[in-house]
Amino acid sequence: MRNNLLIGIILIIILSLAGCHGENQQTKQTTANNSGKLIQLDDIADKRIGVCTGTIFDGFIATKYPQANINRYDSTPDMVMAIRSDKLDVAVIDALSAKTVQNSNPDIGILSDNALSYPLGIGFNKNNTALRSKFNNFLKESRSNGAYDEIYQRWFANDPETAVMPAVKNNIRGDKLVLGVSVADLPYVAYKDGKYVGFDIEMIQKFAAQEGYDLEIVSLEFASLIAALSSGKVDMIADGIAITEERSKQIDFSDCYVEGRAAVIALQKNLANTNTAANNNNSKLKTVDDLKDKRIGVLLGGIHDDYARKTYPQAAVMQYKSQSDLILAVKTGKVDAAFFTHESLLEMMRSDKELAFLGENLYRIPIGMGFNQNNDELRIRFNEFLKQIQGNGVYDDMVDRWVTKGTTDMPVLENPKNNGRLVVGVVSDKGLPFAIVKNNRIVGFDIEMAERFAAYLGKEPVFQDMEFSSLIAAAVGNKIDMIDSTLVITEERKKQVDFSDPYYELGTSVFTLKNNLAKYDGQSDNSAAPSFMQKFSDSFYNNMIVEQRYLLIINGLKATALISLFSVVFGTLLGALICWLRMAKNRFLSTIARVYISILRGTPVLVLLMLIFYVVFASVNIDPIIVAVIAFGMNFAAYVSEMFRTAIESVDKGQSEAGIAVGFTPLQTFIYIIMPQAVRQVLPVYKGEFISMVKMTSVVGYIAVQDLTKASDIIRSRTFDAFFPLVMVAVLYFLISWLLALTLDYISLKTDPKRNRSTREVSA
Repeated sequence: MRNNLLIGIILIIILSLAGCHGENQQTKQTTANNSGKLIQLDDIADKRIGVCTGTIFDGFIATKYPQANINRYDSTPDMVMAIRSDKLDVAVIDALSAKTVQNSNPDIGILSDNALSYPLGIGFNKNNTALRSKFNNFLKESRSNGAYDEIYQRWFANDPETAVMPAVKNNIRGDKLVLGVSVADLPYVAYKDGKYVGFDIEMIQKFAAQEGYDLEIVSLEFASLIAALSSGKVDMIADGIAITEERSKQIDFSDCYVEGRAAVIALQKNLANTNTAANNNNSKLKTVDDLKDKRIGVLLGGIHDDYARKTYPQAAVMQYKSQSDLILAVKTGKVDAAFFTHESLLEMMRSDKELAFLGENLYRIPIGMGFNQNNDELRIRFNEFLKQIQGNGVYDDMVDRWVTKGTTDMPVLENPKNNGRLVVGVVSDKGLPFAIVKNNRIVGFDIEMAERFAAYLGKEPVFQDMEFSSLIAAAVGNKIDMIDSTLVITEERKKQVDFSDPYYELGTSVFTLKNNLAKYDGQSDNSAAPSFMQKFSDSFYNNMIVEQRYLLIINGLKATALISLFSVVFGTLLGALICWLRMAKNRFLSTIARVYISILRGTPVLVLLMLIFYVVFASVNIDPIIVAVIAFGMNFAAYVSEMFRTAIESVDKGQSEAGIAVGFTPLQTFIYIIMPQAVRQVLPVYKGEFISMVKMTSVVGYIAVQDLTKASDIIRSRTFDAFFPLVMVAVLYFLISWLLALTLDYISLKTDPKRNRSTREVSA
């Protein structure tokens, strides 16, 4: 049974590698079969239709299309997700909201933007006619003095995603006014940057300011708004609420403040009308200015993060910890475009034909080596070395080989290595021309620069492969002597580390999928799609065989196994000690154990890992693997100590008393009577915690340990394969967990007295 489960899971994972191929075939089949596409509104009559619970659309669809399968959701984003995952065929939402949805989701199209029209109003309790009258008067005044038109222009006429909510001054002099809203989507009500925004919000804020009310906004489910208003929990409700006879029986409405319309949305590929295709074309990227309201990917801790946020304040800037993660985000549609180093992108696009530049090189920025602020001598020596190679032609030769020609061969340098070590922090998946892993060795422009500098000093170069966001912390904590990873020189970073003279100027460019660019519209790929076996074979060869990349996986597997095994041993022994302290009658010892367990269980293991490496052992030259064992062992101990305590306490006290009665010492009673029973109790839970700990070791890359996950990142940075390395590592983690589970199950069986008794009886 277990073997069948393993085979099934592996087959499912392998089949996912053919996802892109299968999707292409499905798209071709759908295109060929136009009869199944949606052309007009009545085509949804027998489809799966999504509506928000409690909205006017629910009754409309039920009446107009009784044969439809209606599915009710709490929000528009939930329905969009359902459409994408093929849980729905279409969804009915407000027409203005539909445009906002389409802007941020290019794969969503609009079948009809006028399926139904209806008046919108603000809701009031039937016992509060005075408040309703005040609002109606305010609405009339706003329409006459132009204030309404200004709000309308901002949220309805223009793109609501780029609208800036104005500050409304309110000299509070009256009672509290509680407004109930359902935070669904723009242009009516949304929650952005820590505050409520939208047409309804701005209008009611100005009403409250005019009347001097102390406005409080309460977020509720849409279906709960009327009940909250009727029961007096809120004074007003808003969020594009349609005025209907049914609702008017329970609450009073203001005068209509805008006419609403219903739209029907679906996946673009399921729509046949040409208007949708045109809308989709308009949403494609033409210049970098089109990124103003898009999702932009940047490297965590990189200079592009700050530039993107300042240049595109309305965009959603998303951070990723490595180049390979950034590429994966672009390829899978998590971001619309991403910023990265121009030189590295040139190399990447030589082998990856799916990606393209958006616009030209944006800007150039100087980079330098980073040093601890207390190590001026090393920084001065590097500046002297840099001037020397720039003057004798060595520097120009390096630029020509790595940047211009794209070489990947490291020169052999003479280095006596008789003057100690030079520990250099690098990011191995930075990409050519600066740093890559080839044949299980880091090579690149930056690497050669560091090796030449080490030879200049007569030191042995030792490279610490780290996450980019950990480099400065490592330099500040003296874990490394020098940062060598295309580190951009900024005023903010100068507060923490000292920089050498600039040794290169990096270009910065924006890249995205060709499918996202308008200039590639109409260009079809006529090449035959490879078969599944060909695709799998090519992926295996590129990710495992070329440049002996399988060695990265083997070394990563060794690191993961070592950390996991020793962490469990250390954690189990420490956990036993903590358990003994926790059960001690001495209150002081018990308190120590309680505090330890509370702190360790409440601290994320990544935070604990970095605290131990960069703070506790800041001035100690210690192997990162040892630090990982200590951190994971301490975390593991906090959990297993409580498992041990619970298991021991579950053994009946009469067992201890019986052991003492027959002449055993307390220690002998525990070892021979209590512990065997406790072990059987604790093994099932212990097994689960052990497996969880093994999977948690995937974060050790933050302290320069090359484990399985880091090996996957390095391979992806060379092959730009978004799936194979991740799936391969996922399978390996599964196999490790599965083997561990089998081993612990075997131990559990061996310690089962019933099974052992049965075996002895059979033997007899």
